[in-house]
Amino acid sequence: MGKDRQPRGQRRQGGPPAGDATGPDDMGPKKGTGAPKQCGQEEARTCCGCRFPLLLALLQLALGIAVTVVGFLMASISPSLLVRDTPFWAGILVCLVAYLGLFMLCVSYQVDEQTCIQFVMKLLYFLLSALGLMVCVLAAAFAAHHYTRLNRVTCGATLDACHCKVPASEPLSRTFVYRDVTDCTSITFTFKVFLLTQMILNLVCGLVCLLACFVMWKHRYQVFYVGDRMYSLTTSEGQQQKV
Repeated sequence: MGKDRQPRGQRRQGGPPAGDATGPDDMGPKKGTGAPKQCGQEEARTCCGCRFPLLLALLQLALGIAVTVVGFLMASISPSLLVRDTPFWAGILVCLVAYLGLFMLCVSYQVDEQTCIQFVMKLLYFLLSALGLMVCVLAAAFAAHHYTRLNRVTCGATLDACHCKVPASEPLSRTFVYRDVTDCTSITFTFKVFLLTQMILNLVCGLVCLLACFVMWKHRYQVFYVGDRMYSLTTSEGQQQKV
């Protein structure tokens, strides 16, 4: 009988069993704001604190509208101006690229493509941004050529046109006629300011398109594919060590 009786101290300390020490609240990992899945989704939607491609698309849209407006203002000076000298076409193309970027963001932009539509939209946005880069550089080159030409000519007004002549000392002595221009100041000053503005706007717009191409390429080939490759290599090494 004495062996079956427990000590008095243990009998008074009636604590719960060791298995019941942890309450129901401690079971499983706690979910918080720093969960890996939520962090991954936030990284897919942000770039340096700003949602991408919203920032680049908005910059493209603003610059495209500015280039288009300035181009139409240049075309209104004289009907004899060539299309290459009034690069509103570059602004229209950049606006289309910007609208595509904004639409892509509205469809819940993700770095890792989940559907074929997202991949096609990303590829189309990349190709159009590359095309916009080339078009903006071409428009800036045309504007720079016309600007240097106006610096070497002497202009004189007639009844309904402005005649700008290259000096005879130049190898190609030509006369450029700007019709429906009564005051040559609109050519020698106003049009030159427009050309300089077009050069700056198109160069900045081309830089933004180049940045858009770089980020799209980086997200497509340097972030997830490289990570998958490293993960597969580490997994294969771990399996070989276990074997």
